[in-house]
Amino acid sequence: MSTTDSSAALSADVVLIGAGIMSATLGMMLKELQPDITIAIFERLDVAAAESSDAWNNAGTGHSAFCELNYTPEKPDGRIDISKAIAIAEQFEQSKQFWSYLVEKYQVTGVTRFINHIPHLSFVWGDKNVEFLRKRHAALTQSPLFKGMEYTENHAQMEQWMPLVMDGRDPQQPVAATRMDLGTDVNFGSLTRGMFTLLQQKPGVSFYFHHDVDKIKRKEDGRWGVKAKDLSTGETVKVRAPFVFIGAGGGSLPLLIKSGIPEGQGFGGFPVSGQWLKCVNPEVIAKHHAKVYGKASVGSPPMSVPHLDTRVINGKQELLFGPYAGFSTKFLKKGSYLDLPLSVKLSNMRPMIIAGLKNMPLTKYLINQVRQSPQDRLAALREYLPEARSEDWQLEIAGQRVQVIKKDEKQGGVLEFGTEVVAAADGSIAALLGASPGASTAVSIMIGLVKRCFPQFANTPEWEAKMREMIPSVGQSLNDNPALVEQLRAHTSAVLGLNEPAEAVAK
Repeated sequence: MSTTDSSAALSADVVLIGAGIMSATLGMMLKELQPDITIAIFERLDVAAAESSDAWNNAGTGHSAFCELNYTPEKPDGRIDISKAIAIAEQFEQSKQFWSYLVEKYQVTGVTRFINHIPHLSFVWGDKNVEFLRKRHAALTQSPLFKGMEYTENHAQMEQWMPLVMDGRDPQQPVAATRMDLGTDVNFGSLTRGMFTLLQQKPGVSFYFHHDVDKIKRKEDGRWGVKAKDLSTGETVKVRAPFVFIGAGGGSLPLLIKSGIPEGQGFGGFPVSGQWLKCVNPEVIAKHHAKVYGKASVGSPPMSVPHLDTRVINGKQELLFGPYAGFSTKFLKKGSYLDLPLSVKLSNMRPMIIAGLKNMPLTKYLINQVRQSPQDRLAALREYLPEARSEDWQLEIAGQRVQVIKKDEKQGGVLEFGTEVVAAADGSIAALLGASPGASTAVSIMIGLVKRCFPQFANTPEWEAKMREMIPSVGQSLNDNPALVEQLRAHTSAVLGLNEPAEAVAK
């Protein structure tokens, strides 16, 4: 198929690359802050939210640090560090506030059922882990963000909270659990598509689906030239804009490298694929109504934290267990096996090699995961469901994650497991790299990006007032304001329908 250039470059104020949760959040936020802003959105696939934001590719937990034990590490002196948990809990509250604002303002049906009430539980066994969970609970409940978290070592109490997990378990086994009733399950695919539906109805927003961005270059006038190929016709579309956001999930790193900004040099990526065991027995699914997170095995990475996960997808209750890791050189689930080798450049080769050598346990972990047999995966499941039967579960491929590798003056190269915004010094282009808990904290990430990349507007009284209208807690510490936590949670729970249990929503 021949390639035909469009005659002239189009103009926009903002170009968003990737139709996932990050681009949807930023686009919606900017349109609310400045209604006359023009936005061009490019997506390589023919639908929105089909990669990392899709319900089957994303963990789906509203990451609020209620149950994720890797957010509360134990220090060498035995104390529990809850600083990261508090930060993530505050960020998720900001997300709920923004979503509530959209639901109240637009009353769009597709937006209102993306989030459901699902209790969040942590579950551990063994004397050492029980002691850790006891200390974690004591530390977290000092914060108003974790008010109401319950703790028990009583088997009978746990049987009420998670009957499947306790069914067939040794009654002499030392176990402990915490439960936070305020937990949520989020279908980020539905949420993303809902926000794009709102954006499509607004003037000045152009969508280019099935378009692959292959060039990003700074022009003489200071604007960015973005060129994309229509994968259906072979024609190209060119857009010039003073600001570009690269929110393409695993595809962000190659585009950041193409931009040529100095801030992007030295970054690399390490792809990790995910797998789930999906329950196919409706009777088993109906017996579990919680997200139960455990503790990662010694030596395994944070991304491997096992969980038994109740999900509501398209109005139907589902049950997953995992994740099981795999390895692929693809940066996207529907990407190319050449993604990893083509991302290696002179500028990032040294950090990638050094990070690889320093993370041999991760390599060993991935090799062992890839070599797992169905019996191995069932054995891991039976640590959480002693009575699990292989015929009730089937293996499903989840999404691709690309963990960030970045230069470090002291260590040479560091492998990061969180999210990172890389922006040009002048704020004219920014890319989001990394993985969890990205989607859950997208609103907080985009608040920071707006302040960083649009400082001339972000500090005006008009934008500041609008930001507070959308996200009332912005600029405030919820951890220091118990009354505000109660007030905002009551409001968002009412607006988002979080007072209903998930089993009442799923049909």
